[in-house]
Amino acid sequence: MNCLDPAACYRAVQTRDARFDGRFFTAVRTTRIYCRPICPARTPRFENCTFYPSAAGAQEAGYRPCLRCRPETSPDLAFWRGTSNTVARALALIADGGLDDEGTGVATLADRLGVGDRQLRRLFQQHLGASPIAVAQTRRVLFARQLLRETSLPMAQVALAAGFRSVRRFNAVFRTLHGRPPSALRRSRSPAGPSAAGVTLFIPYRPPYDWASMQAHLEARALSGLELVEAGRYRRTVAHARGAGVVEVVPAPGRDGLLATLRLPDVQALPSVVAQVRRVFDVGADTEVIGAHLSRDARLAPLVARRPGLRAPGGWDGFELAVRAVLGQQVTVAAARNLGSRLVAEYGEPARPEATGDSRLTRTFPRPERLAHEDLRRLGMPAARARTLTSLAAAAAADPRLFQPGASLEDTVARFKRIPGIGDWTAQYIALRAVREPDAFPSADVALLRALTDAQGLRPTPDEVLRQSERWSPWRAYAAQHLWAADADRASPHPLPPDLSE
Repeated sequence: MNCLDPAACYRAVQTRDARFDGRFFTAVRTTRIYCRPICPARTPRFENCTFYPSAAGAQEAGYRPCLRCRPETSPDLAFWRGTSNTVARALALIADGGLDDEGTGVATLADRLGVGDRQLRRLFQQHLGASPIAVAQTRRVLFARQLLRETSLPMAQVALAAGFRSVRRFNAVFRTLHGRPPSALRRSRSPAGPSAAGVTLFIPYRPPYDWASMQAHLEARALSGLELVEAGRYRRTVAHARGAGVVEVVPAPGRDGLLATLRLPDVQALPSVVAQVRRVFDVGADTEVIGAHLSRDARLAPLVARRPGLRAPGGWDGFELAVRAVLGQQVTVAAARNLGSRLVAEYGEPARPEATGDSRLTRTFPRPERLAHEDLRRLGMPAARARTLTSLAAAAAADPRLFQPGASLEDTVARFKRIPGIGDWTAQYIALRAVREPDAFPSADVALLRALTDAQGLRPTPDEVLRQSERWSPWRAYAAQHLWAADADRASPHPLPPDLSE
């Protein structure tokens, strides 16, 4: 179904088909309101409906979000990936605050993506029906709406958390877009501010979601003092300029989403931490689209059928993920975990129990500025690997944008491979986990080679795997995840390959 075909979209609205939630939004000319396809309100007449591929498109056209179906809680699907990788990368940068800083405009964003600003605006209009600035503003406003509805944060803190520099500006934007002040959306409760338990937010996804696989991935790699995975909960410390905080993520009972509880020293960190949660748990993946594409391959079809909700776990932080990848070269996952735990214990900043709420969460992950000046051989790793980590830390300290999307996957991989000691496997792995490149594929991975061994026991070469993977594009990262899961079903933890540059 083409979600922008009006007749097809209207049929989805009539049946309140949850499969299309997040794929398009319905704007009603008579009410000037836009809704999700699953809105419980009475279905409007077809001639009064206009369909937009994004909330930003509807909002830029002058419509305000529905109070009943709450567009801010719809799954944020990355369905345009593969159609416009440039738009996908731009959205990732916007989600990380790429248009929030003073002096940062569309021209700067376009330059980072290797395109002209006019081309970027055209692509946004084509795929989202809105400008980059409108997308950024819609994200801020919808996040503010969520904070108003789901938390008791004071209005001034809601404004700061949503990226507004003043309450006056926040009120003005809200009145313009919603025709009412922000306080009108506040539920009937006392805005006493965040409790000691933190702020809890709902983070939606489109089902199915393989929580068991996600939890197993995180548990196998959880670093002592930094992370805990127990009783279906993931908890970890969070570093911030004003101190340490903690994040807890659990499945939302009876709902298609996660509940993230955040205890942070500064509400302005909320958007970036929520973006990190979304990245780690891959809530933006459209598994139906991805699965349908990968199932065209006879080898992958049964794997997709076995795990239809499998996600590609992301990295909490680009530098942290890159360090983990280097530590994992040529050793088992368990050995890499032990080495990473020692790294955290030795060089991580202390986190007070009163800040984390758990005496077992004692450290944050080391900052690149710290590791760039340490002799890491004392942790018991080969000298070559210690030098790679030092070079990686120096590069990350020198370039805060090192782990942000580039103009293309090739550009991103090449950027990482310029760091001494980083070869193609590590660069592709970082692109997959940290940069969230959906087509990244570490073809030299031992587990992938083993999973693709044929019935006669012949193991393919990395070049053969790379050629075979071309038909899985633009979702090769998810093909890799399915192959890793299949290998894990029948194999014990395995060593990761060395980088060819070592």
